[in-house]
Amino acid sequence: MSDLLLHPEHAREPQQDSFSDEANPLGLDGVEFVEYATSKPQALGQVLEMMGFRPVARHRSREVLLYRQGGLNVVVNAHPPDGEGGAASAQEQPAISAVALRVRDARAAYRHVLERGAWEVPTHPEAMELNIPAIHGVGGTRIYFIDRYREFSIYDVDFIPIPAVDPKPPAVAGLHFFGVVQYIGAWRSDDWTQFYSELFGMVLIPDEQRFGIMPAGRLLRAPALTPGAGFMLQLVEPNPDADDNSERLQRIGLGVPDVLAAVNALRALGMEFVETQAAHTEKRGALTKTYLGSVVFELVHSDAAGATP
Repeated sequence: MSDLLLHPEHAREPQQDSFSDEANPLGLDGVEFVEYATSKPQALGQVLEMMGFRPVARHRSREVLLYRQGGLNVVVNAHPPDGEGGAASAQEQPAISAVALRVRDARAAYRHVLERGAWEVPTHPEAMELNIPAIHGVGGTRIYFIDRYREFSIYDVDFIPIPAVDPKPPAVAGLHFFGVVQYIGAWRSDDWTQFYSELFGMVLIPDEQRFGIMPAGRLLRAPALTPGAGFMLQLVEPNPDADDNSERLQRIGLGVPDVLAAVNALRALGMEFVETQAAHTEKRGALTKTYLGSVVFELVHSDAAGATP
């Protein structure tokens, strides 16, 4: 898997010294991108721009845009569903449809998780497109494995840069990836903890360790080859009387060294934040208002770009 169709000699990163690390069985090294599926990409793009992202490239053959700031990549997929190859859905409310994980060797990581029971996602790349291995995640989402993310990346093949646009816009107020919040079914915390620990080597965080202003649920930390490239996964069960028991990736958590400064900078771009007695902006974190019925971002205090506490 994960072979370049056009230039196979560039199929992966240069081989590093072999390693044997039981704490990081996949050679995880952070998150490459988060993908949203939507039938209204322009509306979602406006929200992303209020969060400091800028469109930098278009997919060669699909209705897909790449948004970026600093080391953060967000893919907006509005390609009509075409079986396994299209967007997750044509729903009007955007939904997080995929997370791409950086790994040392995509082929080896893919084999590792399949051997432990993961469900593969068949891929149907078109001419001049990459074949990126993926497995099924929560609620019909996908988890991709990517091993080209340094000098030569997946975007060099599948995307065309937008003319006269800075391909590497700086991050607003030091924003960097912190984690993902996943809503799960009632009494499913143990099931999902086992899934992520067994397949990805994620480690359960003690209950007394909490970050941001939304502390509910169970926290897992992903290992990383590069210091500071790890990320968090938060599993949140529904309230006992909740009507919605669906499982999904609910929101992205973004780390920032100074939450109050980041909130002021994002407000200047038009972003609004929740200010209620239950959740309000403070030094530990902040929560944006929900846009388009489903899009919300959480800010979490995190001192170093790309670092987990």
